[in-house]
Amino acid sequence: MRKFIIKRLLISVVIFFFVALILYTIMRCIPTSFVESQARQLSQLPGAKSYEEWLAQLTEMYNLDNTIIEGYFSWLWNSIRGNFGDSWYWTRPVLDVFADSIWYSFALGAITFVLQIVIAIPLGILAARKQYGMADYVVTVIALIGISLPTFFFATLLKYVFSINLGWFDLYGIVGRFYDQLSPFGKFLDMAKHLVLPVATLTIINIGSLMRYTRTNMLEVLNSDYIRTARAKGLSESVVVNKHAFRNTLIPVVTLLGGSLPGLFSGAMITETLFQIPGIGYVSYDAMVNGDIPFYMFYSSFLAILTLLGMLIADIMYAVVDPRVRLD
Repeated sequence: MRKFIIKRLLISVVIFFFVALILYTIMRCIPTSFVESQARQLSQLPGAKSYEEWLAQLTEMYNLDNTIIEGYFSWLWNSIRGNFGDSWYWTRPVLDVFADSIWYSFALGAITFVLQIVIAIPLGILAARKQYGMADYVVTVIALIGISLPTFFFATLLKYVFSINLGWFDLYGIVGRFYDQLSPFGKFLDMAKHLVLPVATLTIINIGSLMRYTRTNMLEVLNSDYIRTARAKGLSESVVVNKHAFRNTLIPVVTLLGGSLPGLFSGAMITETLFQIPGIGYVSYDAMVNGDIPFYMFYSSFLAILTLLGMLIADIMYAVVDPRVRLD
């Protein structure tokens, strides 16, 4: 196990090196340029220097006058030393901007993740047990709705019904207008209320694929020889499903869930933008469209590291739940 983990970590370092290089190259080549937009704004001030002069000065100031390879290695060396620089767009340290927004996204992602497991896996197993029955058809319809509906459509629909028509929730924001006047517990309830619609949006959109995945795996397991043998011995259906089939059904599901680690921190860009939640997805979108290379490189690298760790965790969990798998 230790040799496998060390080998995977070394491979992950190599993969991260090239992934970060690709990300940096893309950020340097995208049409949106923070330096150009700043030079354009400064050149329009009364008595200001020309656009070309401002562009040359800002390009040198932000170290964009070097090649992409030189800029990448400069960023990589500073990052290894823990110096991630300041955000160009927010003019604050990158870590401060990240820390202010990541926990909103983590709360949103963690709640959605738990609800996804609690709802999708039992419904997927129920659909498999009642194959071609009413329960199976209902679960299939729910899954197809979740898979088919775009996030922005479902979020807009929820806002129209529960915010505009019924008035139960605010249209946007993470807190209400009287948040500062509330007690600590009242602030918690107010923030939780504002997360209801975003969580509902992400949960319904995400449970569809997991329900179908669980149903497919359960059907495959229920048709196995050892399940037929268990039934032939006279075991009850609940014992057959809960004791013999359930664990083997979870083998691929656990692997899938192990790779969900980045989703807890990546934020939901569309959902956070629609509901104006200042999470990491919303902030990273602003960084990307404004050409904020320091922040977006830190955010993208953070997600790349989480993805590599998630894949490693998924492989380890696969070996834990399936004794037949050996990690050498």
